[in-house]
Amino acid sequence: MELNLPAILTPDLGLLFWMAIAFLVVFGVLAKFGFPAIIKMVDERKQYIDDSLRKAHEANEKLANIQKEGESILQEARERQAQILKEATATRDAIVEKAQEKARVPAKRQHMVYACSFERLTVFLKIRFGEADAGDVGDRVDPEFLLDEGGDLDGLSRTGATRAVGTAYKIGMQF
Repeated sequence: MELNLPAILTPDLGLLFWMAIAFLVVFGVLAKFGFPAIIKMVDERKQYIDDSLRKAHEANEKLANIQKEGESILQEARERQAQILKEATATRDAIVEKAQEKARVPAKRQHMVYACSFERLTVFLKIRFGEADAGDVGDRVDPEFLLDEGGDLDGLSRTGATRAVGTAYKIGMQF
């Protein structure tokens, strides 16, 4: 039993010879001109990728340096802000203290005026009613009237002075 296969599947020896010759010629031309060009393009592509990776690493390093610089600048700014706030607080406290001191001076003067008024009232009572009667009048003037708003006995408040004069009028004293 013989198989009848088409001629393309069972080539004769001459056809195989010419096919081998054609393959070797094409291979030789490719080896001489084609493969070097392909290898050159692959090497260029590899070099381009290597350069790109190197540049990417450099960019990452620069970015990391910029971030570090940014953080250090931000830290310096925070420190400067804290220093400015500290100075501003100190300045504010000094201004407030100075204003309070300026306010204390007129208050002390007013306090002295009220104290003088109280002393003048006492002297007037002693002169007007005599020594014995002044004690009686002093008993009629309630010391609570003479306290300042904070309950301080250091001096005579405006309200205390007004009450003392009012009490003096009530008991018949005239200024």
